[in-house]
Amino acid sequence: MARAALRPRDAFRLRTTRSAPPKSDPAKGAKTGRTAKADPAKSKATPEKRRSPLAVVRRVVAMVAAFAFMVAFAVVLARLTLEPSPASEALTHTNLHPGRSLRAYLDQPELRDAAKQIGGNILLGIPFGVLVPVLAPRTRGVLRVLLLTAVVMLLVEFAQGALITGRAFDIDDVILNTTGALIGYVLLGRRLSRAVHR
Repeated sequence: MARAALRPRDAFRLRTTRSAPPKSDPAKGAKTGRTAKADPAKSKATPEKRRSPLAVVRRVVAMVAAFAFMVAFAVVLARLTLEPSPASEALTHTNLHPGRSLRAYLDQPELRDAAKQIGGNILLGIPFGVLVPVLAPRTRGVLRVLLLTAVVMLLVEFAQGALITGRAFDIDDVILNTTGALIGYVLLGRRLSRAVHR
């Protein structure tokens, strides 16, 4: 029995139904292992865990303690560096050449005097390296701590040379203070800052 000839319209419908891909069912896709569309409510990232009250209290206490120590250090620094010394006015000289005062300290007959001068300037810088990263976590980093210490000590030395009787600007003091800040940061400041600002 001969088949009836298809109309052009029917032939077009037959081709399109054969070539059209099957419609995907989300339920079947999940069963067969195919990826279904992600749910926007589930795809949102879970918010970070809130800090416990105890951690917040520890951080506040550490910040207050660091601030109190910094204020005390500022008072000590002002008394040691900005107090007039008329008796030594004839002995003080401005030093703009790095190393000149260090050599003068080391040439002193008493080693104790040299240790007092060099060690005292180094000790003055240590609190910067310890306390500044705790108070301002953005300053954490060797270069930032060194830069901040150098700027502060330069201002102190300028004030000494310009305003204080019996005091003079000495670049070696700035170098020694900055060295002390580096020691304080490496030994303690970096760890304290990370512990407080986790």
